[in-house]
Amino acid sequence: MADIIYTYKGKPYFNLTNQCPCACTFCIRAEQEGVGSAASLWHKSEPTWREIEQALKDFDFTNAVGAVASEAVFCGFGEPFCALDNLMRSASWVKKRYPQISLRVNTTGLGDLIHGCPTAPVLKGLVDTMSISLNAPNAARYEELACSQFGEDAWPAMLRFAAECKKIYPRVIFSVVDVITPEEIEQCREIAEGMDIPLRIRKRA
Repeated sequence: MADIIYTYKGKPYFNLTNQCPCACTFCIRAEQEGVGSAASLWHKSEPTWREIEQALKDFDFTNAVGAVASEAVFCGFGEPFCALDNLMRSASWVKKRYPQISLRVNTTGLGDLIHGCPTAPVLKGLVDTMSISLNAPNAARYEELACSQFGEDAWPAMLRFAAECKKIYPRVIFSVVDVITPEEIEQCREIAEGMDIPLRIRKRA
């Protein structure tokens, strides 16, 4: 059975789904079974809320010195917004029991296209940081790298989602993976700065 909760660099990570609207050319799930403490992140079937809740109850949110983890992250082998109900319930469960834990969602930013309605507000009050994969400096390059099922609609939808999140969440960040050129990274930085959103450069695992 795949891990629903695993640790990576000392932080709890929640692997709620394997569904994703993208097939990014640089995605590590095409090359390995697990990450961090997880031997496998591939679910045989999508986790139910009952399974997720049990995993939450069983997981020790304290570290080696007995302190509660400072941050937990919704990020596994799938897009968290593809499991939106379970994402909301999980975030609520953690916040009620461990209000000191800062919650981050790593997302493609395509929740609006996945569900056909605005999704930026749904985690208001539950999530502290929304980390959105910018990935590319323009729609054509994004489509080439992310291979989204939404085609040319994906990149502008992601930017709109980010703009909405800026109004709602305490912290919003963009990320790009260093598989793109330095020139493209700088173009992404200009986009991020223009939206007043910090940019994080992620190294290809």
